[in-house]
Amino acid sequence: MDVKTLKETPPWEWPEGTAQSLLEILQNDQAGASDRLIAAELAGDFTVINDELADALLSILRSGDASGELRGEAALSLGPVLEHADTEGFEYPGDVSITERTFNGIQESLRKLYADAAVPEEVRRRILESSVRAPQDWHPAAVRAAYASDDEAWRLTAVFCMRFVRGFDRQILEALRSKNPDIHYEAVCAAGNWEVDAAWPHIAALVTSGETDKHLLLAAIEAVAYIRPQEAAEILADLADSDDEDIAEAGYEAMTMAEGLSDEDDEDDEDEDLGH
Repeated sequence: MDVKTLKETPPWEWPEGTAQSLLEILQNDQAGASDRLIAAELAGDFTVINDELADALLSILRSGDASGELRGEAALSLGPVLEHADTEGFEYPGDVSITERTFNGIQESLRKLYADAAVPEEVRRRILESSVRAPQDWHPAAVRAAYASDDEAWRLTAVFCMRFVRGFDRQILEALRSKNPDIHYEAVCAAGNWEVDAAWPHIAALVTSGETDKHLLLAAIEAVAYIRPQEAAEILADLADSDDEDIAEAGYEAMTMAEGLSDEDDEDDEDEDLGH
């Protein structure tokens, strides 16, 4: 199987046996470096990830002989299934594509590898970014330490992690003022995820500016819907009619989401008025 072709193919069109083919590439130390890198990236997709692929990714991550790039990609590929398992739980078999035992094993392995100073910093950053998608008690301290670093790469990792680990509103607001565009972007995403109300003026201005970079604009559109859903529709209406299909779609989806959240808020207010 040509993994380069597979990468250009939508996952829902991958042929039968893709999971096994990716597993064989990951387990083959003699396979081409680029093929193993692509296989590590694709192995985390929900259409294929399973216990065997998760174990293969962990094996690469633990290997001091593997390149830092490959180990980092292996770490990142474990993130989506960790988040899904953490959200869905294991009450109903089949809801999650890995077993609870594998889930717990991934979490413990990532914690130990992150704490190992012998692991390259690039890999440790990716481990932290992946592991926070199923937050644990050790994460807040790790994120604070990363944010306190003088290294911009670590600070970027920290702000990304703030999307998933609560309690960093002050740092998120500070990061919104960053001149680093990547940190700024992650701060917008984090502010939206945690509905940081103090971020509203900054993010609303990004939406209405007309000069905001498209990548950042799309993040800001989603964020305003979460932060102040009752006010979001007013500033999103024009974007829903944008000539840019991506922006128009994002604007429409955000308006729909904001309406739903506004209705929930109204119902909560009614319950409070009735003393429920």
